[in-house]
Amino acid sequence: MSTVSNYKIGDIGKNNPIFSAIRTTIETAFYGNNVEKVLSLTEAYKLAKNSPGTIITDMPVYKPEEIGLDKDAKILLFNDGEVTGRFAGARVIIGEPNVDENQYAGIAREVVFNTRYKKLYHAEAYIGLHEDFMVKAHLLIPEGYENTMYSWMLNFQYITEEYTKMYKNSKKLPEGDIYILSDPDYYPPTHPKGLALFDPEHNCALLCGMRYFGEHKKGTLTLAWGIANRNGFASCHGGLKRYNLGNNKTYTVGVFGLSGSGKSTLTHERHGGKYDITILHDDAYVISTEDGSSVALEPSYFDKTQDYPTNHPSNKYLLTVQNCGVTLDEDGRKVIVTEDIRNGNGRAVKSRLWAENRVDKIDEPVDSIVWLMKDSTIPPVLKINNPVLASVMGATLATKRSTAERLDQGVDINALVIEPYANPFRTYPLINDYEKFKELFEKREVSCYIFNTGHFIDKKIPKEVTLKILEDIATGKAEFKQLGNFSEIEYMEIEGYVPDMESEEYKKMWINSIKYRKDFLKEMETFKGGRDKLPEEALSALEKLEKEILE
Repeated sequence: MSTVSNYKIGDIGKNNPIFSAIRTTIETAFYGNNVEKVLSLTEAYKLAKNSPGTIITDMPVYKPEEIGLDKDAKILLFNDGEVTGRFAGARVIIGEPNVDENQYAGIAREVVFNTRYKKLYHAEAYIGLHEDFMVKAHLLIPEGYENTMYSWMLNFQYITEEYTKMYKNSKKLPEGDIYILSDPDYYPPTHPKGLALFDPEHNCALLCGMRYFGEHKKGTLTLAWGIANRNGFASCHGGLKRYNLGNNKTYTVGVFGLSGSGKSTLTHERHGGKYDITILHDDAYVISTEDGSSVALEPSYFDKTQDYPTNHPSNKYLLTVQNCGVTLDEDGRKVIVTEDIRNGNGRAVKSRLWAENRVDKIDEPVDSIVWLMKDSTIPPVLKINNPVLASVMGATLATKRSTAERLDQGVDINALVIEPYANPFRTYPLINDYEKFKELFEKREVSCYIFNTGHFIDKKIPKEVTLKILEDIATGKAEFKQLGNFSEIEYMEIEGYVPDMESEEYKKMWINSIKYRKDFLKEMETFKGGRDKLPEEALSALEKLEKEILE
């Protein structure tokens, strides 16, 4: 089997690297006499349906029996309170400088003790949908949050006979199962806004005061991506698709971006039916550095409902809905109110049936990687022709925050920020991602592009422009020319978005953009004790750009 669930008696002890104080504390809670194990998706559905506050809509689940539900299953809605997004300020990672493991082990013990008078549910799922990469995950959550558990089982792969057989045949990993304990009603005195504690080396997490389902989804992926990173895979927060072009020709492209950057739109785009498209996933997958193949981590999709009015055809694929309204239609049926009328960041778990052209593994090596940015210096598309620079631009991916996040007071949602490889869920040193992506660009000769999905200077780049660029790249029609004096950067000439490299004002924008990235790399040399420091070649690649633009 892939990850370790059971141990020989002789392997249980302090010398086994799978165990730690926090992991042992969290796992132990799963065996309490107040714990009920939920063995099937239909059982989870019934528990969620009957949980106080659940709204059972009159919208049927599409083809429920293919999902693993009874034929009369309905879309369920459950709403949180004030907070409707992830809170990065709650994340604490064991192993980072100035994080006292003993202190947090004590907090974990206190959290577990405080669950003793609560009924808890234990759910299981598989993360990774192919024998090449599968891990088992466990979630423990109190009564009253059955909807969170049900959505978690839908978002990942709930246990079935088919997937259990696959799991038994999967690649063995020297890792323990993932264990996540969540108590959304408990706030540690030291963390009045909540705590998301990760012990990534030991594949466990503690979520306190975190009602939002996205914390549970991304918390699970945080640990799965860490396992992937340690075992020969590049961990990817983005989408991946394959263009099947005929004559045995294919083109596989991965797009990387934060929520709201367009990664789902680009991944699912069918280009008006002009091309045969195969989709891996739009949010979470891993790429093998050994052969370039890719494996999806989730069967379902956790999608914003903002762009889908109630009558939108995509809504028939919803399974659960979070933080949206409900009203009555002309026939008196309870239907959802979307478009973020109730609050920002309305969400839904969508069935894998949403994408008919879906697969769980793409054998063909990835051909190109696209960093999705919102940096007004950058034209709609750039091509990066140096592996070091390509990985550096991923490490300094510049974008803007989204409504999927809960921001601390005073944080400007429109400010430009750097989020390396568009993955705020990384728990390991940044150099691990840097080297893995550099290896893909260098040894596997993967092409690198940057798409600006925001504004170029002050002109919005519509999605139609971006989609045409993607189409031309995939079909080999894209023509690029050198950008100014940059020896390793090319651009595509697009009417209305042509960069004027003779303009001193525009050059200053480039100088500032490069400086912003240089400053970030310099900050990483000391931030968290230099844990995320990159090699000198990374800063040198940016200094070369700076020199070239000043020539």
